[in-house]
Amino acid sequence: MPANTEKLSSARLAQGTDAFVEKFTASVEFDQRMAQQDIQGSVAHAKMLAACGILTEAERDDIICGLAQISGEIERGAFNWSVKQEDVHMNIEARLTDLIGMAGKKLHTGRSRNDQVATDIRLYLRQGVDTILLELARLQKGIVALASQHADTIMPGFTHLQVAQPVTFGHHLMAWFEMLKRDRERLEDCRKRINIMPLGAAALAGTRYPIDRAMTAGLLGFSRPSANSLDAVSDRDFAIEFAAAASLVMIHLSRFSEELVLWTSASFDFIELPDTFCTGSSIMPQKKNPDVPELVRGKTGRVAGHLMSLLMLMKSQPLAYNKDNQEDKEPLFDTVDTLVNCLRAYADMVPHIRAKKDTMYNAAKRGFATATDLADYLVLKGMAFRDAHEIVGLAVRLGLDSGRDLSELSLAELQGFSSLVDEDVFGFLTLEGSVAARRHVGGTAPDTVRAAIAQARADLD
Repeated sequence: MPANTEKLSSARLAQGTDAFVEKFTASVEFDQRMAQQDIQGSVAHAKMLAACGILTEAERDDIICGLAQISGEIERGAFNWSVKQEDVHMNIEARLTDLIGMAGKKLHTGRSRNDQVATDIRLYLRQGVDTILLELARLQKGIVALASQHADTIMPGFTHLQVAQPVTFGHHLMAWFEMLKRDRERLEDCRKRINIMPLGAAALAGTRYPIDRAMTAGLLGFSRPSANSLDAVSDRDFAIEFAAAASLVMIHLSRFSEELVLWTSASFDFIELPDTFCTGSSIMPQKKNPDVPELVRGKTGRVAGHLMSLLMLMKSQPLAYNKDNQEDKEPLFDTVDTLVNCLRAYADMVPHIRAKKDTMYNAAKRGFATATDLADYLVLKGMAFRDAHEIVGLAVRLGLDSGRDLSELSLAELQGFSSLVDEDVFGFLTLEGSVAARRHVGGTAPDTVRAAIAQARADLD
């Protein structure tokens, strides 16, 4: 029987594995996506074994040549994956032995599938994080580009989804930028703990062969080998940490999505999304549905659910490796895929959002957005804030009853509430005056927003 149809690890068992159990316990259907990482790790392992005198140079060269051929077969879709070989590691090893004979069986010297899979996952996830960081940066650049067009565009700022105070659209966009900036920092920090090499921990106790783990780590681009063999093969906290960071990114994208969905509705009508990121209705010809933001908002639950799955997977496992850990890959793979796709969609869409400036401006005027400015005016004139708060409430009531904004009330009407009011009050009641006055770091004044945008561009460069 050809080597690739026969289990390489079956000698211990007197009876063959039940066909259902064989399929139930196999992971090759999903872990084959780590094939290139597995080959990468095996090439480094073979080089290290040869450098340490455990393999001959000829055996090393045969292994590397065979693995290169297997890599090509996988890339072309010509590789024959077998459930009988259980996982990506045994499938590749069986094919390697098929190609080069005895040297293929020697490759596994000084390692176990336990440290091999832990290494593959870290290599895969490191690459995934790097891709995510690139997409995050691309989205941030899109946000900055849009914000730079709207440093002066006035819109209502909200609390409790009620009009609170005027802000600029550029300032609002830069709030999203700051959220994503923290997300990048979390992922960059998480990557440091992903980038630790388990290979050489073997099954759980290390190996008696004179291996050079530092050499292997250097070949694979890891910062260092793991410090404890039991921990190296058994924990998946690096995957959980990534899933937590990914969940926070998705939570931020979901909040972003919620605002885009609201703002595209007829009730708000603040923005228009590009047609290429929307769909129509099968029955209502007037509809333009914000499907991309809605779908991103929905996918957030999927990613947060994967975080819970990984937490529960690890919560009661004794040291060291357990078969439970086979269940880490599908939620992890899907988290990477989902996050990359959501970020890619947003990075493509955001620069093309069109703001409806007049609608935003008029919405800010309708909500008495400068009421706090009037209170601040009275405080600057010497009134206690609580008294000013009450007086402004009465002024707002007059505005509501007469259908006018505070800036539209007459000087005489405003003076009827307090003798401290003078003609300079109207500089506080305009939307432009309100936003321009907030010039401190982090404020919504257009000049401050432009400074924040310049700093953001410098950070991204």
